[in-house]
Amino acid sequence: MAKRSKSGLKHKRQSERRRLANQAVLSRLKTLTKAARTNPEKVAQAVSELDRAARKGIIHHNTAARTNSRLMTKLTTGTPTPASPARG
Repeated sequence: MAKRSKSGLKHKRQSERRRLANQAVLSRLKTLTKAARTNPEKVAQAVSELDRAARKGIIHHNTAARTNSRLMTKLTTGTPTPASPARG
């Protein structure tokens, strides 16, 4: 196997740290989103965290906007929203 460059090894270390940090944020977002679907008091916190993750680049801004929209629709209409749209 060829010897790795110092910069390549550093990039690998950085990527692993970022992956673990992002994984924690994504897990928290899933928990908050599920809680917000059943508890209207949690919607504001979930929206805030989704926007923050989008600002930091952890999730795409359209993904955050779509999830926020679904949460707000459920909050205003009181009807359950599907976790993901049915295909087919």
